[in-house]
Amino acid sequence: MYQVDLPPDPKEVAAIEARRNQEKERQSRFFNVRTRVMGVDVEALNNQVEERKLQEATERSKEAAYGTNQVRYDLVAQMLEKEQAERTRRLAKKVQNFREQRQKLRNRCELDFWNSNQLWREFPAYLGDNAPYYGQASLQCFSGEDLERATYLRMQQEQFQYSLERQLQEQQQARVDENCADMLNDQLRLAMDMRAAQLAKLEESCRTAMMAATASANKAQAVKLAEQQRQEHQRQQEANLVEVQNQITSDLLTENPQVAQNPVAPHRVLPYCWKGMTPEQRATIRKVQETQHHEKEAQRQAEQALDAKWESQAINLAQAAKELEEQERELCAEFRRGLGSFNQQLAMEQKAQ
Repeated sequence: MYQVDLPPDPKEVAAIEARRNQEKERQSRFFNVRTRVMGVDVEALNNQVEERKLQEATERSKEAAYGTNQVRYDLVAQMLEKEQAERTRRLAKKVQNFREQRQKLRNRCELDFWNSNQLWREFPAYLGDNAPYYGQASLQCFSGEDLERATYLRMQQEQFQYSLERQLQEQQQARVDENCADMLNDQLRLAMDMRAAQLAKLEESCRTAMMAATASANKAQAVKLAEQQRQEHQRQQEANLVEVQNQITSDLLTENPQVAQNPVAPHRVLPYCWKGMTPEQRATIRKVQETQHHEKEAQRQAEQALDAKWESQAINLAQAAKELEEQERELCAEFRRGLGSFNQQLAMEQKAQ
């Protein structure tokens, strides 16, 4: 696996650095013996209360801004729903008008299955030779005869005029409906724009108020922090002056050797006040060291003499042991020779016997 060094997140790095700085500030405040107070840190608690109040004010302003945005969105949604409902109503009205004008019951061409005698009822009884219900098969009207041509032409002209007037009326009505719809759309858009402008102005005023409140709170906090820093600096300066005065007037910076003596145990010294040994103490220590050196040298010479004596005694003992071993070997050899001669004599006596 290859290790890929990804760049750290800047927000995470900033958060970690902020926490580290807060921890350092807290430790410096706790470990400073001049400003440390045993018990409750009232200043820190007051700062926490102020931060909490500022956070609550910011959250309230955000909630107010969100509320205004929600109201604006609700109004826009209601306007859109009204526009959609109006469009649906106009479409339904146009469909109904089309059905009433173009799809009348008398103009239908479909057969009514629920009324089987409809075709019989459409042809009434005999009305005359010129009745329109009779065709050529009825032998009432022959080819080439046109007894009521003028009437037919007049009726055609009337029907054409009626159709033309009807189309004009429909076009005028459609134009009027379209103008009304455009006017309603313009009014709706104008109302939506006005409402959006009002909401934008309200949102801008809320944002301005929130920014002003935040700026005032930040300014007050900055003033308070500056005052705290000034007081802290003043306390630090006063403490430094007191410490310098104490160091100057005390025996800590003097060369008086009596300061380092322990009042309880005179043979001991105070480590934080001891300035070193005096020449008399150094001379005494050197004299003691020389005495110890001479004593050590005499002891070493005595040990060397004792070691030499022990070595000579060990050599003498080794020589004596060696002489004893030689005497013992000679005695053993003489004993073996005497025993051999005795044994030979006994053997000769036994042999002679």
